[in-house]
Amino acid sequence: MIDAFIGSLLLVPYNFIPQGWAECNGQSLQIARYQELFSIIGNMYGGDGINVFNLPSMPEVKDANGNTLNWMICYNGIYPQRS
Repeated sequence: MIDAFIGSLLLVPYNFIPQGWAECNGQSLQIARYQELFSIIGNMYGGDGINVFNLPSMPEVKDANGNTLNWMICYNGIYPQRS
């Protein structure tokens, strides 16, 4: 597991999503199941803000060789403290 702040975005060259991360393809998530992530990003990317919220939908990125890179967001990590 990568130690990362909840809500962090990461661009990776592999085609799988590690545990504790989700693909940034705009999908809806249940607030009750992902409360910490929701408390950080809210319904900024869509969702009703009551039962569900959406993850960002990040544009496709290609590396210099034309391979697709994948965006993911951390939902299980270090909760960022606000000062």
